[in-house]
Amino acid sequence: VGNSPVLTCPPKSNLTMITWKISPRVGGPCALGYRADHNKTDRTNCSDSMNWRFRPDCDPALEIRQVGVAHEGDYTCEVVATEGNFHKTYHLIVLVPPRLTLYCDDQGNPVCEAAAGKPAAQISWVLESNSTPREEGHDNGTVTVRSKLTARSTNLTNTTCVVSHPAGNQSKSIAC
Repeated sequence: VGNSPVLTCPPKSNLTMITWKISPRVGGPCALGYRADHNKTDRTNCSDSMNWRFRPDCDPALEIRQVGVAHEGDYTCEVVATEGNFHKTYHLIVLVPPRLTLYCDDQGNPVCEAAAGKPAAQISWVLESNSTPREEGHDNGTVTVRSKLTARSTNLTNTTCVVSHPAGNQSKSIAC
């Protein structure tokens, strides 16, 4: 999330036409097109965040600026050239890093929370005794994972929560 990926298309000489057909997970389909004989581009229902990276006759790549969860979906480039027709399809999955918080509950137990990540994060504890992870799904496809550590002994002075996620790992320590 937040990056600007570039999806490439098969570069061919003697182009006739290039079309990007986009089917996002949220909202309706859109298309970007280029006709070489008229040197003309066209767009249908695409947001301003999706556009040609450069001039389509030089580089038919698609750039998605500030990608968000709503951009997830299928992106197909179709190239028509004198050598034939060429297709390339991408299935875009957006990773959202979770927000890590660590606090002590009313009973003095450490609670680790990895909020609004996509996909759901994994929580583990250094010197784990007993933990209870719970997941809560959100409408935008993100997931909050919360884990409470119940220590077997009361002399646990410092505890570290480790959050593992494809967008990056994080850790925090607390003394309750």
